[in-house]
Amino acid sequence: MLGQRIAHPPSTKFDEDFELPAAKRVKRLDCIDTSPSRALSDEESFTDSPRSKSRRNEIADSEAESDEEVQQIPHESQTELESALPPVKTDKEAIAEYEASRAAEVGLDLQGRLGQRIWVPGKSSIYVDAFNLALETVLDEESHLFDEAEMAVFNRWRDMSYEGQYLYVEMISYVRLFLRKTAAWHRINRLKYYGDIADLTAAVDELHQPHPLPAATTAEQTAPGEVEPPKDTVLAESFTFADSSADHIDSLDEASSLLMLEELKTIAKEAKIQGKNKRELLNALRKTSQKQGGLGWSGLKRSETEESIKSEASIDYDEDDGALNGLSTNRDSHFLRKILSTTGLCIRLSAAAFKLFERVHLVFYKSTEWTEKSLTTIILARISRRNFPSYIVSRSTNIFPSRSILLEFEASIRTQFAVDSILEFNGTVNKDGLHRTKAIFEEVYPRWLTILLEEQQKEERVYESGEGAYLRRFSPAWVYTRIVHKGAYVLGRFKEHKREHQILTELLDQHLFHAARRGAWYQRKALLEEHYMWALSRTEARTDEQQQKHWKRIALRTCEDGLQDRECHLIYHHDLQKRISKLERQLKIAKRHQHDFGHVRLAKPIERFVEGTRVERDRTPSRNGRRRSSTDLASAAKDNEKGRRGGKTIWLDPLEDQNECSVEAMCLSHYRSLGWKGYHSEGGIIRTLFGYLFYDVLFTYVPNVFQTPFQTCPLDLHTDAFFPSRFSEINQRLNDISNGQGVEILKRTHEEQQERQTCVVGIDWGFEIDDLVEIVECFRGEALSTICKVMAQEYQQRGGGIPDLFLWDKGKGEVMFAEVKSENDRLSDTQRLWIDVLSGAGVRVELCNAVAKEVVTRR
Repeated sequence: MLGQRIAHPPSTKFDEDFELPAAKRVKRLDCIDTSPSRALSDEESFTDSPRSKSRRNEIADSEAESDEEVQQIPHESQTELESALPPVKTDKEAIAEYEASRAAEVGLDLQGRLGQRIWVPGKSSIYVDAFNLALETVLDEESHLFDEAEMAVFNRWRDMSYEGQYLYVEMISYVRLFLRKTAAWHRINRLKYYGDIADLTAAVDELHQPHPLPAATTAEQTAPGEVEPPKDTVLAESFTFADSSADHIDSLDEASSLLMLEELKTIAKEAKIQGKNKRELLNALRKTSQKQGGLGWSGLKRSETEESIKSEASIDYDEDDGALNGLSTNRDSHFLRKILSTTGLCIRLSAAAFKLFERVHLVFYKSTEWTEKSLTTIILARISRRNFPSYIVSRSTNIFPSRSILLEFEASIRTQFAVDSILEFNGTVNKDGLHRTKAIFEEVYPRWLTILLEEQQKEERVYESGEGAYLRRFSPAWVYTRIVHKGAYVLGRFKEHKREHQILTELLDQHLFHAARRGAWYQRKALLEEHYMWALSRTEARTDEQQQKHWKRIALRTCEDGLQDRECHLIYHHDLQKRISKLERQLKIAKRHQHDFGHVRLAKPIERFVEGTRVERDRTPSRNGRRRSSTDLASAAKDNEKGRRGGKTIWLDPLEDQNECSVEAMCLSHYRSLGWKGYHSEGGIIRTLFGYLFYDVLFTYVPNVFQTPFQTCPLDLHTDAFFPSRFSEINQRLNDISNGQGVEILKRTHEEQQERQTCVVGIDWGFEIDDLVEIVECFRGEALSTICKVMAQEYQQRGGGIPDLFLWDKGKGEVMFAEVKSENDRLSDTQRLWIDVLSGAGVRVELCNAVAKEVVTRR
């Protein structure tokens, strides 16, 4: 990737041979992406790992606030719509409470149930209603995105019984939330929906029922990087909502995966095979079936139970049945027959219908991530008794102007996922993987140039001021730009630096897509110009020394352009400034003509050591009153050492009667003893101040970012479209703050919204207004403005990493941040970045190291 800070090639080993293992892949600050496809393919996605907060009534404002580096693909992330909704309880108890709250009336339609909060068990469900709400909204406003065959599928869905719809939606939620694959089979006798489905067999039969479809009037289309759509995802002459095992399972490999361990052991015993675990037993079974002839197991049947009789009431696995009639007479057919007899009928989602509903979800939620939470959050927010900000709701019908653009967008996401699978998700990248990525890039590149020109014309002729910034995220060009960005990385790995420089230049020439990456592109482009381009573009008119100086001057201009580019985020300015200073010294530019960055020179954080008493747990209890063994004591010591290295440590608070507390609370008490006031807020103060100071800017009308009346922020707040869409409003507010109007703005927002306790992202109404006023008064206007600008440019990415303690001294008129570290702790990249930002703004920062002067052991 194009890293945030690019050192010289010898130290970074950027051009080492491919045989060297790639560096450990961690989250990079320059490549955070919050595109609609992030859930499927972004290595930068944030895991949803909430940390404990000092206050509970703060609106969650980002998908993650963890300081730790993300190194795994998250299992679940929030959609932009979910991020904009207030936090509501979405567990089973909350849903049951809502559905049972007024379950008396019968006969209400979808809107009636939503309006009156009425659900009748066995006749209506919040899951089904959420699913149908998304479907009906999309068909009312954007039906032009679907052809005749797809509309026929929707009509069949509307005609389906409640129990069939309920079973289907529950299967979708389970598959996406737990299994992460749509091709998984479900054993009917193990489905757990009996309480809501009176006739499970009838519901299953309804999903299995084939339905004819009208002939398609639109031709299949291909997209760059993808030869054809995924198998079985295109509607044919007929369709079913779910597949039946009787029609689709015809191989031993697929059937054997359905067996539970005990069932597999029973078959293994009769087949006289052995294995230590399920995998070995399955391998032995498959190997045996391929070698030996049939033994005539036609009469084998599983023992019948009450549940099995119910589940197989409509199933007849006769030896001559069609599903098995065409199989050979070897043992494979006998094993297959026995397995299906054991499992009973199985069901799975039909790929074509499921992908169609995924497309509906994409259009409604503007995200490819489909979870149980996304189906319910919007309804739970709608029926919750909360006060929401006043804003204009706007949902454009032009997000996907045509069906072909929607299909190309879907295909581009799949291509992007293929690239990420090679570069990010499967360990060290080998040379073959880089070649495959380059081939995809070369195929996408011409289409990217074409669609880039189309989007530029649309920006100039179609969109009004600011309208296109958020909508562009749903253009295939958005995804292609990211693929081209990764293609530039691959070109660098192949040492094709001249072509890489060309691609970086083209990326910087466009201003429509991925503005958050522009700083990284400037950095990489300047590095290539400083170190490589002189040798790749030699000319007889210049000596090598003259050529080097020529390209260093170009690199200098590139860095200057980066500092002047209003879309280059503030976090990149420090590194660009350092490179400018270095290049000016190398070019021997006169001192009076050199740039002076003394006003933003970073001050190193002050280190402070705070002594306290740490508590260690005696984790090994005595056994029947006997003395613990040396092994037990060693185990307890090991657990304590592990806690000191990675977990939370426990300390005694000297100002609170030696009560147990966290290391942050112990250090906060130390600062209070020195006259400071403060909070252990981990960014809560900064987010609250941003919400207060930018309240009216947050809810300024911008098309398509307020799509429901129940949002706590605009949909684009967590994207890089937020800042450019409101460039003039944000800059005006930053100027007001710099000029000392922060207290006035804060008091005005408090007077207008505090009584209603309006749900606004980031604002914690629990903070005392007097404290907030004192804090703003202690801040220098320029410093507070700089911090707010970083939040406005990258609200989601900068949600984590803010130092633990926020402190202020009214008497001195000074604020300070303190990052608390126990022994063996280290600063993360996000923490270092925030320390640089705060230091560059002239705010005092301390590294507070907690040192145990005494260790006590408690149970």
